[in-house]
Amino acid sequence: MKSKVLLMLGVCAALVAGCSSTPTRKDTGPIRASTFSFVKGANEGRPGYVDRRAQVHAAIQESLVRNLGGRGLSKVAESGDVTVAYLVIVGNNVSTAMINDYFGYGRDSSKLQEKATKAYSNSKNPNYFEAGTLLVDLIDTKSGKLLFRNFVVRPTLRDPSPEMREQHIREAVDELLKDVKIAR
Repeated sequence: MKSKVLLMLGVCAALVAGCSSTPTRKDTGPIRASTFSFVKGANEGRPGYVDRRAQVHAAIQESLVRNLGGRGLSKVAESGDVTVAYLVIVGNNVSTAMINDYFGYGRDSSKLQEKATKAYSNSKNPNYFEAGTLLVDLIDTKSGKLLFRNFVVRPTLRDPSPEMREQHIREAVDELLKDVKIAR
């Protein structure tokens, strides 16, 4: 277990130290907003059986709504003061997969995946591992300006119960957003 924790710390450090100009973290200070909405997902409107990740997306969004709601931001269907976009990257010692259904278009998701791939594959740990990275952007809806970006890396769980998956995601979201400041 200790080696997995050290591995995750190494992956985080490698993501932060990436040589690309694509930032993995950003904080412009207090965010002045009272509402938020999510990026319109690429899979919205498709039948549930098409996207097996629907439960994971629901848990991520529920955790984001709970966390941001506790900070005074109310979720609205669309055109909130802030747009919440998130990216999931799942990888191991060899490869990564990016799930950008709720990250939107025209931004640097492929460069972020490249950073994760380098971090995962450059690990000095010879043991096999699987990890997931959740990256969240808070974007000013009117200007399109990136207000906040952060990520968290966690080992992936094998066949977790729905409750365990939701708790794992909730803890990751809480850690990821712990430094967000909301001002009105």
